[in-house]
Amino acid sequence: MQHRTGQNVLELWQDPTAKPYIQLENISKSFDNIHAVKNLNLSVYKGELFSLLGASGCGKTTLLRILAGFENPTSGRILIDGIDITNWPAYKRPVNMMFQSYALFPHMTVFQNIAFGLKQERMEKSEIKQRVFQVLELVQMASFADRKPNQLSGGQKQRVALARSLVKQPKLVLLDEPMAALDKKLREQTQFELVNIQEKVGVTFIVVTHDQEEAMTMSTRMAIMEEGRIRQIGVPHDIYEFPNSRYVAEFIGTMNVFNGVVIADEPDHVVIDAPEAGGQLYITHTAAMPLGAHVSVAIRPEKITISTISPDEYPLQTFQEEEILDESNEEATQLEQQMEVPLKRNCAKGIVREIGYLGDMSIYHIELESGKRVQAAMTNLLRLTDRDVKWDDEVYLYWRPENGIVLTG
Repeated sequence: MQHRTGQNVLELWQDPTAKPYIQLENISKSFDNIHAVKNLNLSVYKGELFSLLGASGCGKTTLLRILAGFENPTSGRILIDGIDITNWPAYKRPVNMMFQSYALFPHMTVFQNIAFGLKQERMEKSEIKQRVFQVLELVQMASFADRKPNQLSGGQKQRVALARSLVKQPKLVLLDEPMAALDKKLREQTQFELVNIQEKVGVTFIVVTHDQEEAMTMSTRMAIMEEGRIRQIGVPHDIYEFPNSRYVAEFIGTMNVFNGVVIADEPDHVVIDAPEAGGQLYITHTAAMPLGAHVSVAIRPEKITISTISPDEYPLQTFQEEEILDESNEEATQLEQQMEVPLKRNCAKGIVREIGYLGDMSIYHIELESGKRVQAAMTNLLRLTDRDVKWDDEVYLYWRPENGIVLTG
């Protein structure tokens, strides 16, 4: 989801003068000499919906529990709004956590569940009632105030748990796999609702999830974790389009990766010899690479065009979707002079082995001449039976020079 921000407005994390709201400095956590979190540094800014994403066991939930005060770090410190809370007990921290199981009291009504924390603070009854109904209105659950958890659906329980997390007006709300118990359709709907609620209240959210789509949809920024460390931090678009390592590239979405060697390095492009892809790859928008360096080239399935036309028939291509120019075409001649990119450099030949029909799009599994299998995605503008490309067809894969990503790590 695109968060609503003004055009040409500098985001807080882009402003060198902005002060982080949440700071984790050199945080480590060990269990029986096994490092769950390793010397981790993280800055989150006020009002962000920040996601921690990673495989099971990467340390993301441990990090959340350290923030909540349920675990003490082995080393390092935690600051919220400039205050060091590293040694504060959980009940004193301006932090609330929404658990994956929701952890609602079964014997209490919705109202009582949400009011529980305020009663523990001995707040006046009139203020408790006002606060509780404010958050119930926010999550559209005011009419369910007298119901008990066993009378609610999964989505309704999730809203009650969120309301309980917000009612004490914390500085930070932690959400541990908040959508895990919901079915796909409800999960997609709730993602947008959660973002809208977070923007209305302005509270900083840190979300732990293993669901890539969920993180991409909701986050202002996200961090990819592996083995207790952060591999990359960025806005969803940058993480997806410009991964900084092979691990991140393969973890986020689907990625085709070819190993190769740099054989040419020019100011505006590199050429990589990649036998797995069947030849040379011409890549623009990349950092300088030393000749002979062993690298990987990553290409997203949706960036690949599938065609039955070979590069020998059409030696030049505009790299526009489904548009191939004849060599006699004046535009093609100009393109050759301008780009000097032979089509053969970004082309791979293979056989269609599988087609996965997903409704709005189809995924083609293609076995290249090298034996490597790759995926290409095509939007279903036509019915599958009307397509030119079918099972066991010989096809050619083409992609634009800027769509390859060179990875060195």
